[in-house]
Amino acid sequence: METALDQLRRLAAESEDGRHKVMVALQNLNFSLESPTDTIHRYGHMGLQAAIVQVGIDLGLFRCLAESAVLPVTVHQISDKTGAEPQLLTRVLRFLAAIGAVSENGKNQYTANHVTRNLTERVVEAGLSHFFGVCGPQYQSLPGYLQETGYKNPVDDTKTAFQVAFNTPMHVYDWFTSNPKDLAFFNDYMALRRKPDATWLSVYPVVTEAANWPAEKGLYINIGGGIGHQCAQFREMYPKLKGRIVLQDLPHSIAQALPTPGVENMAHDIFEPQPILGAKFYYLRAVLHILPPHKVRQFLENIKAAMGPESVLLVDDMVFPEVGVGYAAASIDMTMLLAYASMERTEAQWRETFDQVGLELVHTYTYSPLSYESVMDVRLPRNGRASS
Repeated sequence: METALDQLRRLAAESEDGRHKVMVALQNLNFSLESPTDTIHRYGHMGLQAAIVQVGIDLGLFRCLAESAVLPVTVHQISDKTGAEPQLLTRVLRFLAAIGAVSENGKNQYTANHVTRNLTERVVEAGLSHFFGVCGPQYQSLPGYLQETGYKNPVDDTKTAFQVAFNTPMHVYDWFTSNPKDLAFFNDYMALRRKPDATWLSVYPVVTEAANWPAEKGLYINIGGGIGHQCAQFREMYPKLKGRIVLQDLPHSIAQALPTPGVENMAHDIFEPQPILGAKFYYLRAVLHILPPHKVRQFLENIKAAMGPESVLLVDDMVFPEVGVGYAAASIDMTMLLAYASMERTEAQWRETFDQVGLELVHTYTYSPLSYESVMDVRLPRNGRASS
């Protein structure tokens, strides 16, 4: 068996795609060997795993093990450092060892392993704290919510599983402003998970499309662009292109915007008419997938009204395959359902979405195949006639 495992390790080390394929294959093998009791415990204790890992994060257990100069670390040493009672720690660490989050080296003795070190990363701490504190209650409320609504796809972002879970009429973003600790976890996770090397700029022919563009006209309008990371990246990569680069978002984001030379920061509500007319690129990064269908339509209508014959709407979002969607991406789609009454889409669904407002999906450029991240080139219909 060890020979077979060594072969799999070598295959996983060759590329990210190879690593992913090995993980999926081993996971499917594991599932195929399960007894009914195994299946009960795997699904039934998923919430418990998240809870105990959160306890470990809160106590600093994983950092304690990963940073220790003395190995192995005893329960009493961990107790002295964390302040937790030894008997409780024994039970918590025993469970964490059983799910592979730490390694057990003997009676009341533990060391860090690969997963432990993963759990010390800031992005992992922030992400798991967000999922446990904000998403977890929504998961619990989902079955009852769907039963109550007759198992229909949600379309109203003020009547979702989120509102049921937190007993609030507020939209999730309004709720976040009243819960700063949860907002901090969410913001940290979103900021830290970005991969600067995975970008639409690596696949889209910006220079060709923007050739001879007038300096006085809008070149790149980043709508809903947060504090301006995408604008800064665009300016850095294409410093010689002519035209205005504009960041647009709500006032509270613009107030914290990066002071990037050559970038204009503009407060703008996406549901109001687009003030910059006839720009070359209108760019949306992960905006449409958090909007319910009627708001997607309203937003796109506003952009369409501002577009000129040479304008391109660049939609940077996940484009699902028709079959074989991976676990992480499918989980994001369900999270969109839970909190936003929104969805991830296949290319056919994206095409239908654009067609409904009289826009045409011309081409899809995929820049991160494993996560389905792509930028879609969307334009006014080439025959000049809207379909709606």
